Amino acid sequence: MALPPTVDLQTANRVLSIGRSTGYGLAKRGEYPCKVLKLGNAYRVVTADLQRLLALDDTAKEPVPMMPPQDHRSAAAPHEEVTRRCCCHCRCCSP
Repeated sequence: MALPPTVDLQTANRVLSIGRSTGYGLAKRGEYPCKVLKLGNAYRVVTADLQRLLALDDTAKEPVPMMPPQDHRSAAAPHEEVTRRCCCHCRCCSP
């Protein structure tokens, strides 16, 4: 677990099972599940926040709250079949 204070966004995406495009989109919108620093054109994820999110940090008193994925199917009319790919990593829109 000898990690630097920050890791690149690609590494954090792999740890969280988030796709590349989704991860960069979340970071750009400020919705990434842990703290992201933008340094020039690069995004860096704070390792301590990433460890807390994964509950790997023994000093964390409370787990970091995560929002449940939205049910994208409920937005479609009941007779419509959802055929598009999911817009987030949960793949809830996949048929």
